[in-house]
Amino acid sequence: MARIAPEIQAIIWELTQRLLEIVDEAKAAEYNLLERFGETDRTIVALDRLTEITAQATARFSQLSTLLIRVAESQPVANRDLLRLLDERIDNIANRIPALARSIEEIKIDWNLP
Repeated sequence: MARIAPEIQAIIWELTQRLLEIVDEAKAAEYNLLERFGETDRTIVALDRLTEITAQATARFSQLSTLLIRVAESQPVANRDLLRLLDERIDNIANRIPALARSIEEIKIDWNLP
């Protein structure tokens, strides 16, 4: 199996944990919004946005997982292109996470959700 440097493994672990937190936060906000206000013309935009945030975080989690499996399957070492792709995905995901988290916070503030 091709090995990933421990510091890269730590970054990937942190990113996947953060993506899971985003999914949890988005779904909790969606639940709270539905419980307090129901599905109305006013709430549907926020509910759709929360669903999209969940989908984006889930897709990014899957991308990282798929790339990690491909690296693990590589023998005797991972292809340079595969490692470059992994680095690019790490950068992309690290840059996108704050925007996803902020979008959830904005919806929670707009609707006064916990």
